[in-house]
Amino acid sequence: MPADGVAPEPGRGAGESDSRRAVLRWGAATVVGVLLGYAAVLLANARHFYTDDTESQYTGLWVGLGRALRAGEFPVLWPEQWMSGNNTMDDAGLFNPPQLLIDLLAPSFDNMALYATLVKLVFSIIAALGVYRICLVYGARPAWAAVAGVAFPLSGFFLFFDEASWMTALTGTAWLVHAWASAVRYTRGDSGPIPVFVFLYLTISTQYIFPAIEAALMLGAVAAGELVSRRAWWPVARLAAVSGCAGLAGLVVFLPSMLSAKVTWRGSAQVVNDQFLTVPWSESLNASLPSTLPAFPSWWGYVQPMPVTYIAWFLIPALAFVDWRAAREHWRDLVSAGLFALTMLLWAAGPGTIGPLRWPARVLPMIAIALLVLVCVLLGRFGTVARWRARSVAAGVLILALWVRSFSADPHNVVRHVVSVAVIVAAGAAVVWLARTRGSAAACTAVVVAMFPIAYWQVSAAQPTPMSYNMPTNRSDAARVFPDFPGTTIQLADRALVRPEDKSLDGAYGSLVFGNYAKSLELDYVNGYTPTGHFYFGELLCMRWDSSVCPDAYRRLFAPEPSTGRPPVDLMKLDRVVLQRALFPEVRAQAAPPGWRWADRPGDRYIWVLEREDGLVSTANGRVSATRDVTAASVAETDTTSRVRVSSARGGQVVFARLGWPGYRATLDGRPVPITTVAKSFVAVNVPAGTDSAELVLTWRPPGWKIGLATGAAGVLGLAVSQWWYLRVRRTDGEDASPPAPDGERAATAR
Repeated sequence: MPADGVAPEPGRGAGESDSRRAVLRWGAATVVGVLLGYAAVLLANARHFYTDDTESQYTGLWVGLGRALRAGEFPVLWPEQWMSGNNTMDDAGLFNPPQLLIDLLAPSFDNMALYATLVKLVFSIIAALGVYRICLVYGARPAWAAVAGVAFPLSGFFLFFDEASWMTALTGTAWLVHAWASAVRYTRGDSGPIPVFVFLYLTISTQYIFPAIEAALMLGAVAAGELVSRRAWWPVARLAAVSGCAGLAGLVVFLPSMLSAKVTWRGSAQVVNDQFLTVPWSESLNASLPSTLPAFPSWWGYVQPMPVTYIAWFLIPALAFVDWRAAREHWRDLVSAGLFALTMLLWAAGPGTIGPLRWPARVLPMIAIALLVLVCVLLGRFGTVARWRARSVAAGVLILALWVRSFSADPHNVVRHVVSVAVIVAAGAAVVWLARTRGSAAACTAVVVAMFPIAYWQVSAAQPTPMSYNMPTNRSDAARVFPDFPGTTIQLADRALVRPEDKSLDGAYGSLVFGNYAKSLELDYVNGYTPTGHFYFGELLCMRWDSSVCPDAYRRLFAPEPSTGRPPVDLMKLDRVVLQRALFPEVRAQAAPPGWRWADRPGDRYIWVLEREDGLVSTANGRVSATRDVTAASVAETDTTSRVRVSSARGGQVVFARLGWPGYRATLDGRPVPITTVAKSFVAVNVPAGTDSAELVLTWRPPGWKIGLATGAAGVLGLAVSQWWYLRVRRTDGEDASPPAPDGERAATAR
């Protein structure tokens, strides 16, 4: 920023700093900044990026999917894992090419904390560069665009939740920001439709609903902004068309969950004004104080243990150094980012549940993106240190407002808040001095450098993290200690009963699994992690999302199902039942159920084990688990198909050890036959009377897969038409398809 006024706009005499070389140089600086930010975080907590859902859900899922892909299978369904085995329902990302690459590589890594950190580093760099691109297309100077890019991965909610735990939120956001930048470029004729389509499809195909909805709202904001700033409908219509094509291509990702919702926990379409993880607008006043611990209801009470509403230390005070008179003349350029920020603020404040969408705090990273873009574009185009004394006083008033809001939310840490204010004042004074004496590049560098010790301090102050399972990092170490149970096992346990001191390989993790830990161990357990579990199966065994159960689960597992007379343990064809001692302390004193025996586990303080007296049953006669007046012999089995030779003189029923997800079809000698369920959980087929050695074929396909393939083909065809038209117009006119942007609207150079 020049000392005497407003920074020059791109395209109006901007010098070497706005050249393509400057864009590339500051893009590289963004990458370096993310690397240094990760280093600061890891110094504070080496496991920061391997915690909560990452250790309990994602890394185990990657290993399981990778093993299947290496075996030549496309793992849409794992029947033995029951509630967590439908990979079209959860966060598997089966139709996302980068995610499939992550899966393929995962089995080659022993240290999953290292692998998760490397993967997240890559996606954090992608996300940072996406924010960098958004700033550039709205006319920010490359240096300030880099500031926004580095700041975003270090913003509170993104750092402490999406990067630390919720992997699909991280990947979805990483692709979304590039879709945003590409959408603006496409409407302005600076790029074709292919980047928009690709980035939108990658956003959707993460298989996580939040990025998909956020992308739709982002596109609406971009369309509104371009209409206001350029007053042309045709470019917006082209953007709507290619976005619709991407949506059609991505429909195959969400059709299975949409068509299966009626049997899941998320089947309700209700709107509930639940205050859990809803964030009041006033918490935005915490956005620049590193010590902030915001107040809203969550798992840890009302005052949060982590600064999740923090965005960047400079964000609010820097508003004092914007030439607002000059900025007002170009307000139309900022409509998209402003509208998106307002939409996300409304969402974050509630309602708490909208159908499958819950916990509005999840959109805090979208608020961070929008505000970082707004502020850094303003600083890059209209930043000034003229009348710096008066502006410093205004910045001080803004910092005081930050302190008052943070103190009111968390009055017990008053000293910490005062120290934060001192840090911001000192860093801000240094940046203003550098801007006046060394120019904007030096000032931006100082802004970025100040982020790293702040990130280190924030992560250090949040230790011990309240989110960690403290699961083992090395799969080989875990496999050496853990029992090598053959066949199919179910564990009845409650994770809440595992004491903190027992969360180690020498403790509970030497014989208990939670989440997807069994997949990392390459063992066949019913237990897994599922955010969209089967409602009726969950009720049958009172099983939760992490496969924890209630104390009544043991009785339910061995209680006869009325219509078949067989207990769920037989209908599931289980070979072993592992019981947590803390949940069932007296069960070993009881006699084993008929056909079962207590296995000796000398020295094991955590589990009791029941095994079948007659050996493994999971491999006997395919997945046929019960029959009534039918003779059934398995012919062939895959994860998605059972072929059985059946005979029945009077008519009867065959029950399969398969969970009744929508998508099953059955034929008898090629003729369709109806399917039913037992206890609303187990797939069953009624065999008509007079059947003699007929072939019963039970097949599962993701619901709506034919529609999804058709819409996907339509989306690709629509993209081809859009690309043809784009190239045709360029050839015909010899210039971009849309009118040239007014001075100052375009970025410094093509990106």
